[in-house]
Amino acid sequence: MTRLALAVLAGLLLDVAFPPHDLWWLAPIPVALLTGLCRGVSPRRGALLGLATGLGFFVPMLVWTGTIAGPLAWLALALLEAAFLAPLGAALALVTRLPGWPVWSAAVWVGEEALRDRLPFGGFPWGRLAFSQGDTWLTPLAAVGGAPLVTFAVALIGGALAASALRTEGRVALAAAGVVLVAAPFIPTPTDGPTVTVAVIQGNVPRLGLDAFSQRAAVLGNHATATHDLAAAVRAGDQPKPDLVIWPENASDLDPYTDPQAAEVINRAVVDIGVPVLVGAVLDGPGDQVRNAGIVWDPALGPGERYIKRHPVPFGEYMPFRSFARRISSKVDLVPRDFARGSEPGVLDVGPARLADVICFEIAYDGVVRDAVRAGGRLLVVQTNNATFGRSGETYQQLAMGRLRAVEHGRAVLVAATSGVSAVIAPDGRMVDRSGVFERKVLVHQVPVRSDRTLATRLGALPELLLSALAALAVIVATTRLRAEAAAQ
Repeated sequence: MTRLALAVLAGLLLDVAFPPHDLWWLAPIPVALLTGLCRGVSPRRGALLGLATGLGFFVPMLVWTGTIAGPLAWLALALLEAAFLAPLGAALALVTRLPGWPVWSAAVWVGEEALRDRLPFGGFPWGRLAFSQGDTWLTPLAAVGGAPLVTFAVALIGGALAASALRTEGRVALAAAGVVLVAAPFIPTPTDGPTVTVAVIQGNVPRLGLDAFSQRAAVLGNHATATHDLAAAVRAGDQPKPDLVIWPENASDLDPYTDPQAAEVINRAVVDIGVPVLVGAVLDGPGDQVRNAGIVWDPALGPGERYIKRHPVPFGEYMPFRSFARRISSKVDLVPRDFARGSEPGVLDVGPARLADVICFEIAYDGVVRDAVRAGGRLLVVQTNNATFGRSGETYQQLAMGRLRAVEHGRAVLVAATSGVSAVIAPDGRMVDRSGVFERKVLVHQVPVRSDRTLATRLGALPELLLSALAALAVIVATTRLRAEAAAQ
């Protein structure tokens, strides 16, 4: 029972390493604790310890998911995510039997995240170790090997701490972790490049209990009004004229292609500011489905290019096994229409800038972001709607992902949120400006548009693949040795 209690404690400590608590320096400590607990136990016992850590971690971290669908959905998702740490614990129990085990245990963490990022229904990458390191000494590693390399570094430091505490292979492990810590801050994270002036609009949402249609109309009106106000400030000389404007996801839940009034509200605002606006909108079709879109709206030509969200959120934007799920909870019908999946990366020409656009939770998925940058995006945009999650940690957790992505791909990041937190992030992950939550805010800044590709962008999924393969090989070797020892007895 003591080990189980300590495993739960490891999960709780890991949670506070992430936003909104932001005790990022704690992250290696729970990794060390779980690794030490798993060393010397059976794989079955390790699996139980991993599950206990997962519950201690994901239950508090994902509490915001219950704001829509209630506590049952929150706990079900937390249990699902925690279940991935059971094979992690079993693998740790195996690989810590091998020489050099802090390296293999770190690789196992990468392998666990690789699975959880993809399974089931395309995965749910929340809570990756790397996402606790949005602005730390380790963040520059993202420019070399992306989020997987940052996760590996955190886990390697944790393994080194465990080895040192257990007085086994601690010297070598600590030396390796020390090299990572010393070298990481010296990795270049350039911020040069030609600049454009951008405006990020956070129109805010009404909190007045309006009916659905009135709520949608009010949200659209808020973003249009904020854009008109910006245009007036530009004419008065109080703000520089932007080259492009970014509206958030769900700025218009009224389809401007089928609703003439919504189209007129958008068009008046775009014509007033006089530059292209990227409009987040929900579009009807195909069939009974809807689409989550970013539309390039030109002051002279109207709506043009658009990006359709490629990775809708299961149980949030579409309902797998709807008829079966309804037997468990009637709340499945809070998602009355499934969102269709887009097929192309979010590369859009908005004024003088070629954008890599991702929508909301897509910022958590390595491949979705990387595809848009590789397809030519020179400025990374995150259109998001966090209003439903209130003042919870969700918006801050998502913001930390944006900072890591900026470094990973060497791109400035614009986060446009309906109600916050909106932000302008430099290519080195530095926070240039940000809004509060539930306030109307317009962020106007010059940002670089960069075409150089980082090593992480060029390597793509290769670092994750190699580290996961290393983890699998270590597990196979350790399992073979364990069986041989058992047969010899």
